[in-house]
Amino acid sequence: MEEKRIDLSKYRNNYSRKHQLTRALWAVVWTLFARPLPRNIGSGWKRLLLRMFGARIHRTASVYSSAKVFYPANLVMEEYACLGPEVNCYNAALVKVGAHTTVSQGAYLCTATHDISDPLHHLYSKPIVIEDQAWIASEAFIGPGVTVKQGAVVGARAAVFKDVEPWTVVGGNPAKFIKKRDLKA
Repeated sequence: MEEKRIDLSKYRNNYSRKHQLTRALWAVVWTLFARPLPRNIGSGWKRLLLRMFGARIHRTASVYSSAKVFYPANLVMEEYACLGPEVNCYNAALVKVGAHTTVSQGAYLCTATHDISDPLHHLYSKPIVIEDQAWIASEAFIGPGVTVKQGAVVGARAAVFKDVEPWTVVGGNPAKFIKKRDLKA
């Protein structure tokens, strides 16, 4: 098989210079004014910083100081939604976190990937929606275009590439159905 050489100088970044500068400024602001805060201090301040960069975040939502948000303008968090410690929210597209939903420590919400059939591997993105009362457990990965429906639980270290049905528990890599989620009365 003949080796194909690709001229990577023809790669075009999907993001405008303004977008790149906004993200750089955001990274500096979060690092200086939010990351040093203890986890239970400054929730209102952190929400204000996120809103200043375009996030739509409810006054009761919580974002831990150690969480990383790629682009706040693509973040929507409803009442009592939580991005826990060390969550990586790579929201090149919209990430919506529903009411009373927790994204636990170390989880990765990844809205973007690269087209492997394109020699230049251009970036493309699809939104992630996590509906109300869901739980994304520790170090789970949620891929582009996934909807985690109401009340669903994604187990620790699961890798989710397809929608998760409501009130179910999934786990593994790739994530598979484990059981229905039944709440005690």
